Order: sequence, then C-alpha cells, then structure tokens
Amino acid sequence: MEVLAMLRQLIGQVKQLLQQQNTHSSSSSSSSSSSSSNFSFPLQSPPLLRLPRCYVLNLDDSFTEDGCYNIIMTAGKSENLKMLEPGKPPPKKKARKERNRGKVTGTSCFIENLDPQIWKEFPEDLFEAVVARLPIATFFHFRSVCRKWNSMLMSQSFSEQCTQVPQPQPWFYTITHENVNTGAMYDPTLKKWHHPTIPALPTKLIVLPVASAGGLVCFLDIGHRSFYVCNPLTRSFKELPARSVKVWSRVAVGMTLSGISAYSILWVGCDGEFEVYDSRKNSWTRPGIMSSNVKLPLALNFKSQTITIGNKFYFMRSEPDGIVSYDMVTGIWKQFIIPAPLHLSDHTLAECGGRIMLVGLLTKNAATCVCIWELQKMTLLWKEVDRMPNIWCLEFYGKHVRMTCLGNKGLLMLSLRSRQMNRLVTYDFSTREWMKVPGCVLPRGRKRQWIACGTAFHPCLTALA
Repeated sequence: MEVLAMLRQLIGQVKQLLQQQNTHSSSSSSSSSSSSSNFSFPLQSPPLLRLPRCYVLNLDDSFTEDGCYNIIMTAGKSENLKMLEPGKPPPKKKARKERNRGKVTGTSCFIENLDPQIWKEFPEDLFEAVVARLPIATFFHFRSVCRKWNSMLMSQSFSEQCTQVPQPQPWFYTITHENVNTGAMYDPTLKKWHHPTIPALPTKLIVLPVASAGGLVCFLDIGHRSFYVCNPLTRSFKELPARSVKVWSRVAVGMTLSGISAYSILWVGCDGEFEVYDSRKNSWTRPGIMSSNVKLPLALNFKSQTITIGNKFYFMRSEPDGIVSYDMVTGIWKQFIIPAPLHLSDHTLAECGGRIMLVGLLTKNAATCVCIWELQKMTLLWKEVDRMPNIWCLEFYGKHVRMTCLGNKGLLMLSLRSRQMNRLVTYDFSTREWMKVPGCVLPRGRKRQWIACGTAFHPCLTALA
C-alpha cells in the first residue's frame, strides 16, 4: 500500500506539472525547458530511484478511475517524462535513417542556397591555397570530382602552394605476404589503411619498396635487375633505364632529392660496385671507385634501410660493425667503426632531425624489448635514449620475436611477429610516443594481412616520377 500511495503522489505531481505547462504555453521554450529541468520529486523512497536507468511503470487497472497513465521515464532526466494513452505500448526507437531524414534535408537546403553567381567568382589562387591544406586522404575522392580539379593537381601554381604547407607526417607504403603485387598505405594521422593500385608496376615480377624521397617511392624487383619510381598517390610512374653494371647479388639502395623536381638514386653492392642515377639526365653513372680505407667486401645489413641526411647516404654494415657513408657532392666514401650494443638483433638505422638513430631488439635470457639509441658524434658510440613500455614487452617474454622496421624518417613503423603474435607499432622520435597500429585488412575482406616489408614516404601530390 505504501508503494501505491507513492505512485498516486507521483501521478498527481506529473499532472500538476502538465497543467502548469499548459497555463504557461505562451512563454518561451527556453523557460519551459528550465522549469521542467528544475522540477524535483520530494519523495524519499529509495526503491523508486534504484530502478534501472530506463523503465516503464504499468499501473494496475484499479487506478484508471484516478486518471493514471503509463509513464516512461529516463532516470536523472525529468524533462524526458512523457504521457501515453492508457493501454498504449511505449514508442519504438526510430531507425537511424528516419532520425537523420530531417538533418539531411536541412543540409541539402543549405547547399541549394549557395548562390552560383557568388561562388563562381571565388579566386582561383585562394581556392588552390585552401585545397593544398586539406588532409592528404581527401584527394582520393577529390580527383574524381571533375577534370578541372584533377588537372589542377599538376599545375605549377598548385605546386607552389603545396611548398608553403608544412610537411605532413610520413606515410608508410607496405607489401603484404598475401598480396605481393599490391601495396597497402598507412596514414598515421587518421590511423587508417589505404589500398592503392599502381597499374604500371609489372604483375609478373615481385617488386619491393626500397627507398623514398620527396613523395616518390623507389621499387626494385626481387631479382635486383630493374628499378621503378612511382608516386603512390597520383600514380605517376617511371621505369628507370637498365644499369650499366650487371649485379646479380643483393644491393642496398638510397634515394634523395637533388633539386626542384629532381632526385638521385644510389645503389651499392657488397663487392664495392656502385652507381648513381640522375633523374635530370635519366641515366646511370659510375662516379668513381670506393675509397681504399673502406674494408671490402662490405657485409651490408640489408635489413637496415639506407638513411639520408643532407647530401650524404648512410649504410649499416657488420664485420666490423659500423656505418659506411657516401657524399653525393664530393663523391667520397667513408667508414666509421661503431660497436653494436650487446644482445642486439634485427637492428636498423633511422634518422630524426639530422640525428642518426638505431632501433633494435634487445634480448637477454627470456626477456625481449625494443630499444632506441642515438649516435654520439664525439665518441662514435650508441647511447640508449628510449625503450618500449614494459607492459608491452611482457607480451614478448619467452617468445622468439622477430622485428622488421618499415620506416626510418622521424616516425618508425615496427612489425613484431612470432608464431603466436603479429603486432604493428609506431614510434615518434619527436614525442617519444609508442602507438599500436590497427590491423591491415583488405577491402571487403576480414583476414588480417601480414606485412612483409615497406618504407616511409612523405605524401606529396605534386611529385612527378
């Protein structure tokens, strides 16, 4: 009986509230909302307040003579009280299409109100300045709008606008084990994978990304015979001429910009043979021979990608451990003996703001951790500056973990795998932040792809191969 009395009191208060709203119908909607939200129940009964967040009170038929109704109430929000007719079920939740129907109509009305006479006079240079500052990912749809927008990406004025925009974070162009002839690009800003198609790349050969510069990615076929250069965003493509030196063994490759819309590519073999490609001449040249102070043969670490700082290339070697450098201006080779940290494996060079960095797996007993070192120029020794969080490293305990570095330009992508694990993480040198990368899944697919190799590149819409 006590509960029924409380319910009667609650119904009476609701009826009073509705009467007040009817008498003040001429007042503004804001004041009505305020009076509703400030309404409180003086009941002290905890059972009513402990009901679930959204509930329905169905009163017994014996109370219909008192004008009782079905009540729907959301806990904590008195403005959500609604009155239903006796015996009527609570309203069903509307579908998302029905809820958004009014919003879409409002948006379309706004678009229709854009006066073409005004917008057709929009300055072209201002339009290009705005477009140049859009997120890179929007250009996948931008190019398909019309021919004018597509051709604008190749104009000189748009290229000049892009040079004034700060360089974005590098993206990663990767190859998966399951689809070696198609690439997958990762955008770390949006944390999203893209799956571009580059029709010009040979489908009968396996081509791997080995270097990048200025928005262009350099590919080398698995037989180490043919080089290709491509802009993955715009599909600008070029097959480089055949090399003058026939090298059948594996080579290390570096790439750098050599002027406005120009680039150079360097390859070097373990026997000391090397060549340089100049895009302005579209030819390979042999600038000389390797210096006598460099020990041959070069035991190059092919797991480590080449880094470029200014006009210099840096390659990692072993036996003895250290770095070999080549100066594009002077044509001089140098060798630096740098002892590797103990218990190190799967290590690779990286670069950040002109500093030479090293990343690798540090394994001792059953514990494994990813560590970051910086080269001290005065002592030519590696100094540890960071390592992966311990809670992440615990996942590697007791497992035979292998690591591949997919990018070395200020932002690293590391592929960590074992029989029971397949992880992708990024490391930002500037913020010293570790981030997990979502799995790479093909469009309309569900299976997570295994990343085989890759390289970092700075996305650029105006770079031509």
